[in-house]
Amino acid sequence: MPQLDPSWQSPYEPSTHERDGHLHAVRRFAWRRRLPATIAAGVVVVAALVGAVLVTPWLAALAVVVGGLYGWDLSRYSDRLSRQAGELAVALRSEFPVVGSTSERQRLAVVVERLSATFGVDGVAPYIIDDAGYNAALVPEGDGWTLLVTAALIRDYELIELEGVVAHCLARVRVGVAVRQAVAAVLSLDEAVRRDLSAPGSIYRSDEVAAATIRYPSGLAAALRRCAAQGPVAGSMAQRPSFAARRAIWLNPWADRRESDLGDLDDPTVRAMALEEW
Repeated sequence: MPQLDPSWQSPYEPSTHERDGHLHAVRRFAWRRRLPATIAAGVVVVAALVGAVLVTPWLAALAVVVGGLYGWDLSRYSDRLSRQAGELAVALRSEFPVVGSTSERQRLAVVVERLSATFGVDGVAPYIIDDAGYNAALVPEGDGWTLLVTAALIRDYELIELEGVVAHCLARVRVGVAVRQAVAAVLSLDEAVRRDLSAPGSIYRSDEVAAATIRYPSGLAAALRRCAAQGPVAGSMAQRPSFAARRAIWLNPWADRRESDLGDLDDPTVRAMALEEW
């Protein structure tokens, strides 16, 4: 008789290996930023271990101490980067005033509460921010998350489109990319380094996970079509100099792009086309 494969996993469900790779990205980035210290610590540890063999066993203790101090310092630096990412939500709320009627806030809160349970994400605080462009972002804040949705999106999107947007944002947490994208958004980095830290293609991947989890890709596809059709909006966040550094955190990272780039997986038109083929 045919038997089920107990090791099978849906390709649309983030694997432990995939999540861990993203979750440890900030630590790997910190390691590269501290490369001189890494080399120095490595040299001391190796020299001490050689000395422990050739001179005195007590030098092995020096190797342990130096290695431990280096690990502690690297962990502290990595944690500091993550804390900086947590300050992004406060900065965004100060730049974009929180708005929205009572009914609009309740509408958003209900969608967030229902989908947070579905995606297994706790502590999501939703806010409607004053901006004329269609966009949304989920960023870490303290022990929880802050969801920012533009007033234009809340005003114009249908319920299934709003659900698709919120699902995409929550999927970034499931995939494990939300924190690394926030870290990339707050640091002063070379553009190539920032893009690498932001995990190119992970926005497209988050669409897949979102659509598979809510089992309705059409809502998110329609939401992305609206983003692409809107294009750059005068006075919106996409027109600010800070947008380029922060683009990876947003639902539409290319809100400042006038024409679609079909060679870019993170372009909203490409993502909508992929979802429409499901």
